[in-house]
Amino acid sequence: MDEQALSEAIETLLVARNPRQMQVARAALPAGYYLRAAQRLRDIRGTVLIGTGFPVAGTFETDGPVGAIALYQALQALGAEPMIACATPLAQVLASAYRILPLEREPADDGSALAAGWLATHAPSAIISIERPGMAADGRYYNMRGEDISAGCGVFDPFLTLADCPTIAIGDGGNEIGMGNIANAIAGLDIQVSVTPCDELLVADVSNWGAYGLLAFLGLWSERDLLAEFSPLATLRYLSERGSVDGVTRKNTLTEDGLPPSESESVIRQLRTLTGFLEAAA
Repeated sequence: MDEQALSEAIETLLVARNPRQMQVARAALPAGYYLRAAQRLRDIRGTVLIGTGFPVAGTFETDGPVGAIALYQALQALGAEPMIACATPLAQVLASAYRILPLEREPADDGSALAAGWLATHAPSAIISIERPGMAADGRYYNMRGEDISAGCGVFDPFLTLADCPTIAIGDGGNEIGMGNIANAIAGLDIQVSVTPCDELLVADVSNWGAYGLLAFLGLWSERDLLAEFSPLATLRYLSERGSVDGVTRKNTLTEDGLPPSESESVIRQLRTLTGFLEAAA
């Protein structure tokens, strides 16, 4: 299987369950988007900023941070210098183990001053957003229930829109950063669509899985089984012990968007099979 065919197989796999109509989003994207995004990270060095953290019930949800940690660990292992951008309480939770850029929960402006200053100082090699609230057309931020979550969610959009490096965004519903690339195509979905764009948009049924799609290619090229080195369950436990909740149920459980960790483990097994690290079942 060539790399384009592999990318299309990954794209099919990651929206196969289709709980939030990401097959509609996929149809609006030129095929091969996982390959194109991964190519922007191949052999990357320097700072890679990873934005994540969707506020839920006064804390943060599991979808997003799990994938951000997977990306952080893999990129660090491959020689880059990753940093995670997030607002409190997630920033406080991760600060003891990861390099963190705290986002202002309620910036005095639209967040562009913080972003412009940080970008000028750090000159990142790439910026990734995974399950970050994206600004809607009215300038506000909304969750999957249509509730306004602008107060306290932090702002990450300007880090992508002002950057002169490659920008990648991962989402699973339509209200995340990056969905501005296909806002018209997904306007019919039951969601307040984000208008914030990016260079390469990735969609998946669970945003964390988008990170695994990237790791599939990065592992293939580096001849390193990066997906085997990461444990979704262990990461879920780490976050749960520190107050995470499921974004759908709003409960402190070892789940992602209502799905048990066995679903993520199954996706990872299938990705490892597609990339040849795991033999296909007879």
